[in-house]
Amino acid sequence: MHEITPMRLTTQRQVILEELFKVTSHPTANEVYDMVRKRLPRIGLGTVYRNLELMSETGLILKLEVGGTQKRFDAVVTPHYHVRCIQCGKVNDVDMPVQQSINESAAQSSHYLILSHHIEFTGLCDQCANAQPKPSMN
Repeated sequence: MHEITPMRLTTQRQVILEELFKVTSHPTANEVYDMVRKRLPRIGLGTVYRNLELMSETGLILKLEVGGTQKRFDAVVTPHYHVRCIQCGKVNDVDMPVQQSINESAAQSSHYLILSHHIEFTGLCDQCANAQPKPSMN
């Protein structure tokens, strides 16, 4: 669990945060850049990357390093699980309670002091699942 460190909320950071709160798609840095540029046309990609990294390091947002190739960002910082489509890479939240008993089981099995866990489910999103060829009934 990240502890939120106070940081100055510049106009750029405020716009990035507002844009992240508007979506549930867990956008990549490039996608955040595209969203923010509509409001701040002169902002640079490097500035968006640096601010996303800083905001995730201070606990203001979550950086998801899921099985996909690109890091994704989430404005929801409370513990929750994610699901990733193995075909298109889309990432969504999973609406289920965080299983604290997993921490206890891992602590007993490993003799570590377990602080947290993250789970990424994988599967096919509705669109990709519907695009799959259906088995013939012959």
